Amino acid sequence: MKRNKLKTAGVSCVAAAVIWTFGSMPVQAAEPDIEASASIMIDADTGQIVYEDNTEELLSAASMSKMMTEYIVNKAVEEGDISWNDEVAISEKVRELSLQTNLSNVPLRQDETYTVKELYEAMAIYSANGATIALAEHIEGNEAAFADRMNQQAEELGMEKYEFVNATGLNNSTMMGYAPEGSGKSAENMMSANDTALLAYHLLDEYPEVLDVAGVPKKTFNEDSEESIEMINWNKMLPGLQQEYEGVDGLKTGTTDLAGNAFTGTIEQDGNRYISVVMNAKTKMSRFTETAKLYDYADRELESQTLVEKGAEIGRDSSIEVENGQEENIQVAAGETLELISSENKEPEYEIAVSKNEAPIEKGEEVGTVVVTNSEASYIQGRANRTEVPLVAAEAVEKRGWFGNMVQNIGNLFSGL
Repeated sequence: MKRNKLKTAGVSCVAAAVIWTFGSMPVQAAEPDIEASASIMIDADTGQIVYEDNTEELLSAASMSKMMTEYIVNKAVEEGDISWNDEVAISEKVRELSLQTNLSNVPLRQDETYTVKELYEAMAIYSANGATIALAEHIEGNEAAFADRMNQQAEELGMEKYEFVNATGLNNSTMMGYAPEGSGKSAENMMSANDTALLAYHLLDEYPEVLDVAGVPKKTFNEDSEESIEMINWNKMLPGLQQEYEGVDGLKTGTTDLAGNAFTGTIEQDGNRYISVVMNAKTKMSRFTETAKLYDYADRELESQTLVEKGAEIGRDSSIEVENGQEENIQVAAGETLELISSENKEPEYEIAVSKNEAPIEKGEEVGTVVVTNSEASYIQGRANRTEVPLVAAEAVEKRGWFGNMVQNIGNLFSGL
């Protein structure tokens, strides 16, 4: 269920403050204790943070950084720079790295060509490192230039704590001397849990079809070849795998000596989609059991509450005065629905702030904002308060003509006397 995103609008004056009641306030539920260096869970539709622990520390992201490569591939296809059916040539570097069985890989040959789609599937399902570098070289010519693009894209997405040195998330020391030029010999991709969640948020928001691939439990790569290989997804929470959890359909695991065991997951339950990040869990399997704690918490304690309904009147007197209008007042209403994920039913307080009240005003035109003032919600974008929606005119009003102004002036004269 996709909910309307909240908009931010400037205001000029506060017109009113009123309270809506949603029922009693139960005791707030205890949050889960996640055994990892950092963890976070957000609402995938709005970016609202519903759980967080040590989210700003810069940690190794390992192969979770392939989400950035996935984002750039999808963007390049969308903008027409490449297509899914492009044939990708395999460089000597990619060939050599793809044969390293100590790394996650599918074998790639230089006397064969592979499509962007085939390599993308190997990356998203099996975290294939050689396939990932092949895509980077196809898009930017070499991996060093692609790493620069990853950093540039991170800045554009609003990420704050990150460093990308290669396309895969491998430690450069494991790349057989093929590490991108200009990067440190033992450098590794780094992100905070907050920025990892932000990256996943943008990936799912802009390219939700990524789950059609990332959610595949098993698939055979290069099926008609002697070098075919069955790719079993490293995300063991997917259907049919060891730690299956109902509703999980993505997103990306990561493991290196520095990163430990990490996992960015996503789940849809009861009409809500969540994104979770667990970094540096104790074991490969515990990253999933710790993630399950977050999903259990969401399922047991969290629900989506409608604070403001689109088209609803606001307060007892849902009207504003209009200057120079044929009518002195017009009805106003909420322009969007505002929902909040919470473990408790609150009695929200909100203010109406008017930014325009001079005629002419068209029906549906934004004339201010409705702001929930007592919300403690925080959002992945880093804004302290996004709990607001537009205030719109429920009816149109035309500007007064000269005769209307004359009548108004006469009325004001007698009123003054």
